[in-house]
Amino acid sequence: MQQLRDTASQLMILNDEIAQIYSRYQNDRKLFCRSGCGQCCLHPGIEASVLEMLPLALHLYDTGLAESTLDALQQHDHDQAGCFFYQATSEDRKSGQCGVYPYRPAVCRMFGAAGYRGREGEVLLSVCKVIRADAPEAVIATEQSLSSETPPMMRNHKAQIAQLDYELSKENMPIKQATAAALEKVLTKAYYAGLV
Repeated sequence: MQQLRDTASQLMILNDEIAQIYSRYQNDRKLFCRSGCGQCCLHPGIEASVLEMLPLALHLYDTGLAESTLDALQQHDHDQAGCFFYQATSEDRKSGQCGVYPYRPAVCRMFGAAGYRGREGEVLLSVCKVIRADAPEAVIATEQSLSSETPPMMRNHKAQIAQLDYELSKENMPIKQATAAALEKVLTKAYYAGLV
């Protein structure tokens, strides 16, 4: 269990560094997320690794919520779009907040505006449609600067995370599934630690 805790601590430090890098870039380029916007949280294709969800799983275990959260995840309607931890504050669900913000995975920390490689190896800008609509001039200026100013690259930061534990980071899956797997890992380790 201590090894999981050590890995999670290292990941939280790395997550904070990643969040600062992306936030700084987005602020410098004037590519701000709309306050209270939760549209990315409604996307069913957002994925994370079990490793990325490990800090949350340990937090839920430490607060006595691991088993009930695992049960709720397993009962959660598969057809309901969006992240299980998203707390909508509007009827259309487009406004809201993260219920586990300090423990959100790296993909949530990198989202908004970041770099990725295209088919020809060129650097492209990944930017959400809300930011694109809110700040079209900033998006155009940023896209024009890509040849001289490389944005933070999602792939590089995912690779840094994978170095902490290849086995737990080798597969991305929907956040709900990754959280359930992380909770199962923590509960199993805790169970066997209790037998010693």
